[in-house]
Amino acid sequence: MIRLSVTARIALLSIALALVSNLALVGFVWKTTSADAIDAIRRETTEQSEALRAVWRSGGLIAVRQAIDSAVVPGDVSLVLAVIDPKGRAVVGISPARLAVPLRVTQFRIARLGSDELWSARETGYALHPLGDYWLLTGRNLDLIAAEERAIERALAVAVFLSLALGVIGGLVLTRYVSRRLDGIAKAIEAAGEGDLSRRVDMIAGGGDAFDRLAARLNVMLGKLEGVMAELRIVTDSLAHDLRSPLARLRTKTEQAVLIADPDAREAALGGLLVETDLVMRMLTMVIEISRSGSVSRDRFIEVSPANLLEEIGELYAPVAEDAGLVFTIAVDDRPPPMKLHRELISQAITNLIDNALRHGAGGGEVTLRIVHRTDGVAIQVEDRGPGIAAADRAQALKRFGRLDSARSTPGAGLGMALIEAVARLHDGHFELADNAPGLIARIVLPL
Repeated sequence: MIRLSVTARIALLSIALALVSNLALVGFVWKTTSADAIDAIRRETTEQSEALRAVWRSGGLIAVRQAIDSAVVPGDVSLVLAVIDPKGRAVVGISPARLAVPLRVTQFRIARLGSDELWSARETGYALHPLGDYWLLTGRNLDLIAAEERAIERALAVAVFLSLALGVIGGLVLTRYVSRRLDGIAKAIEAAGEGDLSRRVDMIAGGGDAFDRLAARLNVMLGKLEGVMAELRIVTDSLAHDLRSPLARLRTKTEQAVLIADPDAREAALGGLLVETDLVMRMLTMVIEISRSGSVSRDRFIEVSPANLLEEIGELYAPVAEDAGLVFTIAVDDRPPPMKLHRELISQAITNLIDNALRHGAGGGEVTLRIVHRTDGVAIQVEDRGPGIAAADRAQALKRFGRLDSARSTPGAGLGMALIEAVARLHDGHFELADNAPGLIARIVLPL
């Protein structure tokens, strides 16, 4: 079985559509023309019959003969108009010498009126009505209609040829266009399969057809895939780099603990091992959470009141802040309406914000957890009065494993803000850092 390519099938489809459309058009014209011509003959036949019957009623057969003689036009070979005797023979007018159709009242019918060579080859639309002992025959031969039909049939043959020719030309043009667009898509996909995710599908300016919509979606997908792969490389490189130090310390402390004979000193060394192990576990857990946050289904989103959620989290952290000697404030400037949120991930992002403020901004003595109902959405922000982050360093702080020099001395992996940003992006929002003069404002903006 021969399998045709997609472009070949498209070309054949265009040829078939052109052929069918032209055949349908010519067939419609043929049928309409024939029907209109027969209707015209029917009306003329009916009118002639009524007029001549009226003449017979007023003047008899002699008046009918005179009317028929005056109605015959020289050169009109299609007219059928005669008076027929009871035996079917023509008395006067134009008709076969003897009718081959039965003598009975006929309003309109198409048949062959005679059996001789001339009339047996013709179809005639006729009507028969009685005139006393005689019959009135009126009608028209369908020779002109047959000639028109033959002309239309010849036009139909020409149309078939033109349809095939135009269909082939249209099919080739369409196939070339489709092949060019599909080749662009195929090349971008092949490049992606070979590792080049920077390749994009070209789009026609102002096109807006199905290929452009497909290209736009494919470009968006390739852009996201390129970003994911770039982040994966960063995560892999950074994870390998940042795990080297804690693992080296873990190995060193393990060797030291093995060689220590004093039980108390060994217990202290084992405590250090636990600290290093917990740091490594936190790093790996945070990487997993960031990865999961990018693939969470929208089915897990529920209606949540952002203000109520903020107050719940704030009440949990208030004692922790007070123990650290900080003034912890929960500020609800406005209560926005409930929103569709992933409650667990949003809660974790807010707690990460508070943890960062308690860890790095404790020197300011004040931390505020605030929710603001803005025109562009709802802003959940944590404000501190610590040293803050310079504007030039904020992009670095948002990167995975991104740690500023001032934070190198504190435990951590530099993944907290990356998780917050991933959660904000999951909710179609964004995460931003701003100056609190002094201090830092870390803000999650969620669209309504």
